[in-house]
Amino acid sequence: MTAVHFDSYTEARAHLKALLDAAERGRVATVRRESSTTALVDVDRLRHYLAAVTPSRAQAVPEADGWSIFIPGLPIAADGRTFDEAVMEMVDALREYAEDWQDHLLDAPNHRENWGLVQLISLSDDDQLREWLVGKAR
Repeated sequence: MTAVHFDSYTEARAHLKALLDAAERGRVATVRRESSTTALVDVDRLRHYLAAVTPSRAQAVPEADGWSIFIPGLPIAADGRTFDEAVMEMVDALREYAEDWQDHLLDAPNHRENWGLVQLISLSDDDQLREWLVGKAR
């Protein structure tokens, strides 16, 4: 099977199984609607790719009463009494940012380029986000 492309939403709907099968196998799967083309991508593949190309750059700082974690260049920070508590607070903060981005930040010039990060957050469970932030547990 090669790439799967349909030139209309109607055609894609009639061949939805072929479109989804192609996306699940990692093949190029696209649908054209009016003047735009949309790609379908398997969630696990997309999440894996985004995690690989989007380094977290998170920085953890010990403080007198615990830990603070922040990501330079993003309005996201968290604190906790322990390192693990701060990491879980950061996971919550990332989720809040993704919701805000979807709601009203996606068109803001200083947030527009965070599309990949928001996708990564939205496609990840808490353990995957924790691993992305601090690496695999040993």
